[in-house]
Formats: sequence, C-alpha cells, structure tokens
Amino acid sequence: MSLSLSDVQPHLLVVDDDERIRSLLQKYLIRSGFLVTVARDAGQARRLLAGLEFDLAILDVMMPGEDGVALTRDLRKNSAMPILLLTAKGETIHRIDGLEAGADDYLVKPFEPKELVLRISAILRRAPAPAAPQRAKMLHLGEVRYDPERGELWRGGELVRLTATEAALMRAFAAQPSSPISREGLAGGMGEGADGGGERAVDVQITRLRRKIEADPKQPRYLQTVRGEGYMLQPD
Repeated sequence: MSLSLSDVQPHLLVVDDDERIRSLLQKYLIRSGFLVTVARDAGQARRLLAGLEFDLAILDVMMPGEDGVALTRDLRKNSAMPILLLTAKGETIHRIDGLEAGADDYLVKPFEPKELVLRISAILRRAPAPAAPQRAKMLHLGEVRYDPERGELWRGGELVRLTATEAALMRAFAAQPSSPISREGLAGGMGEGADGGGERAVDVQITRLRRKIEADPKQPRYLQTVRGEGYMLQPD
C-alpha cells in the first residue's frame, strides 16, 4: 500500500521498548510510504523531538519508566502533534486514560498492520492543513546539487547513486539545512539495520556520504561536524 499525502512522505516517530516490534513497524510503515524514525523509550523520544519535526507519533503505553500515557500528557503541554497510542490493555478505562491525556487514537495489540496504516492516514487527514507548501529548493553543494523533492544527488549531469541509508540521511539534512542534527537523531532515521545501527553507524555513513559530496572528504565544507551537537549540512 502506497500513500500520496500531498506527495510528501509524512514523518512518523515510533516509540516502543520492544526492539522486534520497533523494527517490524518501521519496515512495514516505510513500505507503506512513510518516513519513520524509531526510539526505544520516552527519553530517547524526547531527544529526537528536540532536533527533528514529526507529523505523528506512535507511542507504546507499556514502557518502562515514563509510559506512553505520561509522555502524551507531557507532550500535549507544548505540542499539537498527532499521537496514536499502542497498548496490550483493551479495557475501556485504559482507552479513556489515553484519550484524556491527549492522544488522537488508541489501538489495542495485537492488531493488523493495515489497520494501523489506515488509522494513521485518518489522523493525518484530520490534522490541520499546513501552510501552502512551496517547492523544495535545490540545495547546491559546490559542484554537487541535491534535489529534496526527488531525493536525487547530482554531480554535473551525472546522477550519484545513494544507498537507502544515505538517502535517509540526506532527507533529514535537507529538511533542516544549516541546522545541526544529533547523531542519535540521525541514527533513529537510518533504521536499526543500517550497519548494525547506532551512533557509530552514523559516523560510518557520514564518511561515505562525504566521499560523494565533498571535493576533499577529509576537510568537509558542506557536510560539517558540529562539536557536541552532531552533523549539519551547510549548502552554498
């Protein structure tokens, strides 16, 4: 199933302490047309939310430490981002707790993945329409240019092949040019299967990406390291 919501991939944040469920949901939702970032708990979710923008969050209720309902209640103090709660508890009182905390919808495990996609789509349709979208501007990186709308990297008239992980990194950087993104935030967007996942994998992928962008990868001009903050794409 493929989505075409204004021809833009909605960016989802999936928060679940079960690594298997995180991975399965991420793979299925990506195949369904979404851009997906994952977090293992509320703490990691907060760090991602501090550096990235999301169209919707999917939160597991039964997480150790701060659970999904508590996180929802706290996020609602400053954010109108749609939230869908996942839980093994199907009793009416638990659904009410989640909805009173500010969740937009509530799905009980186990569920059919297709139902999750349909509910996400319904929530996004109900969400306030964003400001009239403008065509994403081409980013110029010296002799290289990146088309955010098509997700294509060009050197002159030659299309530069990007791996799936490199493409995910470029989407994240293009969404926030000239702004640092933490290694943790980038790792979440790369997916857990990328070279073993984690922040070390980000460093490896950045090194590879610099070889495709920079005239001198050892002295990067465009894909910069921001000490203590992460990495930043600085176009011309």
